[in-house]
Formats: sequence, structure tokens, C-alpha cells
Amino acid sequence: MAIKHITILFGILFSMGMVLTSFAGDDDDASKQIERHNMMNHINDERISLGLSPQMKKHQLANMRSHVEAMQTIIGLMGDGDFNAASEIAHSRLGLTEDMKKMCNMFDNENFKNLGLQFHKSADALGETLKTKDMNMSLRALHTTMGYCVECHATFRQ
Repeated sequence: MAIKHITILFGILFSMGMVLTSFAGDDDDASKQIERHNMMNHINDERISLGLSPQMKKHQLANMRSHVEAMQTIIGLMGDGDFNAASEIAHSRLGLTEDMKKMCNMFDNENFKNLGLQFHKSADALGETLKTKDMNMSLRALHTTMGYCVECHATFRQ
């Protein structure tokens, strides 16, 4: 039995070594591999490219990650029964603030712009629904808001 465990352990260590060795090249090689991977994915990706500059792409991706974090926070607060805090997060981090209006209006693609505006409006509606402390209604409102995320990511790519 011990030999079998040693053989399995050796196989795992060997495999890990092979994986680590494959990543041991310099940063240029890794960057080129990532770029090649991204190009291949874009070839098969039929979503609409927004054609963003690298700086704007980085900003937009950070913004979307912030939206996902806000959604996670809202879900956690709902689970804790803190609907007021969840409502505040929905309005302040996802709602249609003046900054979000400006950001959405910066995009040339009208469909993307309108989808973004609808997302932020639905987040404000979510915030209002959360104030009712009705879990079922709040989940339906959250479902609507997240639906805009799904639609956007299914339609567009950076």
C-alpha cells in the first residue's frame, strides 16, 4: 500500500514540476503566449468588440469587477437581513449616478450605451425594492439587474 501512495505522490510532484517548468520562461514569452491565446479566442468569439484603447479597456474591466463585487455584497447583506445596507450599495455602487451616466455616454456603440444605462436604472429599482425588505421581490429585482450583466457579456467583448 505504501508503494502505491509513494507512486501517486511522485506522479503528482512530477506533474506539478512539468507545469511549473512550462511557465518558467521569461515574462516576454508568457506575454506572447497570453496574447496568442487571446487572439485565438477572439477569432472564435462572435461577440461585438467595443474597440477600446488598452487604458479604457483596463478601466472598464475594473468597473465591471466592481459591479460584481457590489452584487456579491448585496446578496450577502440580503442573506443577513440587512436590506437597508443592501439598498444603499445598490444605489451608490450600481445605480445611475451622474458619474455612471457620463461613463455610459462615453461609448460610441449605442446598444452598449443603452444596455449600460438600463443596467444602472435597474440597480436603482433594485435599491428601492430592497427597502421593502421583501425577499422574494428583492430576488426578482436582483434577477432583473443581473440579467443585464448576462445580456451585455453575451453580446459584447472588450
